Amino acid sequence: MSSSVQLFRNQKYHELKAQCIQQRRLFEDPEFPASDESLFYQSAPPRKVEWKRPKDLCEDPHLFVNGISSHDLHQGTLGNCWFVAACSCLALRKTLWQQVIPDFNEQEWDPKNPEKYAGIFHFRFWCFGEWTEVVVDDLLPTMDGKLIYCHSNVKNEFWSALLEKAYAKLAGSYEALDGGSAADAIVDFTGAVAESIDLVQGKYGEIISERMKLFEDLLKVHKRGGLISCSITASSGSTSEVETDTGLIIGHAYSVTAIRKLRLGERLMFSFKAEKLFMIRLRNPWGKREWNGAWSDNSEEWKKVSNSERKSLGLTLENDGEFWMTFEEWCKNFTDVDICRIVNTSYFSIHKTWEKKMMHGAWAKNSEPLLNRSGGCFDNRETFLQNPQYIFDVKKTEDKVLVSLQQEDRRKYKKEGKGDSIPIGFEILKVEDNRSYRLHKLTVQERVATSPYINTRTVFLKRILKQGRYILIPTTYHPGVTTKFILRLFTDVPSKLRELKADKPKMTCWSLLCGYPRRVTQIKVHSAEGLQKQDRSGGADPYVLIKCENQTVRSPVQHDSTSAVFDTQVIFYRKNIDSPVIVQVWNSNILCDQFLGQAVLAASPSDPREQQTLQLRGRGSQEAAEVPGHITVKVFSSDDLVEL
Repeated sequence: MSSSVQLFRNQKYHELKAQCIQQRRLFEDPEFPASDESLFYQSAPPRKVEWKRPKDLCEDPHLFVNGISSHDLHQGTLGNCWFVAACSCLALRKTLWQQVIPDFNEQEWDPKNPEKYAGIFHFRFWCFGEWTEVVVDDLLPTMDGKLIYCHSNVKNEFWSALLEKAYAKLAGSYEALDGGSAADAIVDFTGAVAESIDLVQGKYGEIISERMKLFEDLLKVHKRGGLISCSITASSGSTSEVETDTGLIIGHAYSVTAIRKLRLGERLMFSFKAEKLFMIRLRNPWGKREWNGAWSDNSEEWKKVSNSERKSLGLTLENDGEFWMTFEEWCKNFTDVDICRIVNTSYFSIHKTWEKKMMHGAWAKNSEPLLNRSGGCFDNRETFLQNPQYIFDVKKTEDKVLVSLQQEDRRKYKKEGKGDSIPIGFEILKVEDNRSYRLHKLTVQERVATSPYINTRTVFLKRILKQGRYILIPTTYHPGVTTKFILRLFTDVPSKLRELKADKPKMTCWSLLCGYPRRVTQIKVHSAEGLQKQDRSGGADPYVLIKCENQTVRSPVQHDSTSAVFDTQVIFYRKNIDSPVIVQVWNSNILCDQFLGQAVLAASPSDPREQQTLQLRGRGSQEAAEVPGHITVKVFSSDDLVEL
């Protein structure tokens, strides 16, 4: 965790605790008082809620009783099964919950030194890219002497109720936690990267190959410390929290507590006659009500499994809310899964490590098009490029890229009726290899990836991208919508992600001496055909050099081809408009590269903008002798530097 931790409402835990101990009083939090305004912003309580401290609810209160486990939790009356499912996931990973519940031993009740107890606790959440410390008192909402929200199945254990109180404080009230997403809570607990998958849309219940890919992916995420939750979406018109014939609850979040490949059958001397089963274990936050189909706790299927195998799976047959299913049944019965990847950025790891870049940004409105940063999605052709633009490089031949776009959490706006997430998404465009100013018009650029557009807090995309330069454009679905966001990009090698802010080269005193660009030219070299054969096998290893004034851009080499596709894009800001642009084709050799021909382009604004095929010529002017081969290019030029 980074050493800098933000303080929520600027409350300093250690100072406040020391003051309370000195004054021999228990802490009462003025920032989140024990009153109805901390409980509700809309609906009044059905009956009077009493705020009580743990010592008024039981004899011997503790933060943890016999450690922390995913069985510690029960939901209570609030519709926040998603929060409880996230806590169940968190409880499985010691390194993660110790981040959220810092120095837990120091916070624990000490019966030998009761005077050291001050009724104050602190928790840490990953809020919008920064670890944030939230302080709470231990006054908890009760009715009839019982906790009404999240509570433990052990009467004197309070970690989950206190953690929920800190999370409610962050959201503005307990009611603001009603109806949410387990993935959002897990991200707030861990800083993980969240991905939501629609099991129905992806046809994972039907297509075996897709199902096996998903199983391997989830197995890897789980093994590497990631957290997974799932649910069954209620169809329109039907009610949530209804039990199906199979014992599963609709509209209810379950945490995934294990994923395993299970062998059935006997191990013989040199062979293995066995069926392989792909299994998943889930937990219902209610702590009861389980799946009753195949492989449920008391089903016949478990008789095929040896006692030792059952033991290693940790099979318990109590109605404790935890149960196994086959992966196929899971894909067919559940509709949505939230995957939270703990992306490994440590250099001291045996697993793949990722290079991470994070940017804070905002969609902001401005009536001046060049200053507007809220242009809406790609369908809004006139304004789409009026969004924040981020440039990055893929340095390898190809690289797997993970992108996470997260909007500001909107729960705190529920009081004003604006608590819903805004539909967001992003586009990735392959652009000129030397672009360093904002993009104003789509001409030669390639649209290589589009994220889903959804009104969830986070949108995620995994893609394999080829070597080159890219612009990532985060957008709201509709133009003119304003909010903040964070963008996270993970690549194998450093990507140099940065925001493009300038529209064109800056005018400086130096420009007065050396001249300022008068024309902008974009060139895409699509391909070269019919080149001279260069080796005994009749091939060549061509690349192109594109030269303008004192700049040169080189494409990657295309091996063993006399007809090569390059799709290399470049952009030049030209001071001397009479100096032509030269596209040269070279053959790559070990000792000395060989010139194969060139085309000289005037590249003026009146030149045709359609794709054209040009004869290669020898060195010299446009009239030099012809040599074998042609190149196919597209050229755009403009004397308005912010047109392209």
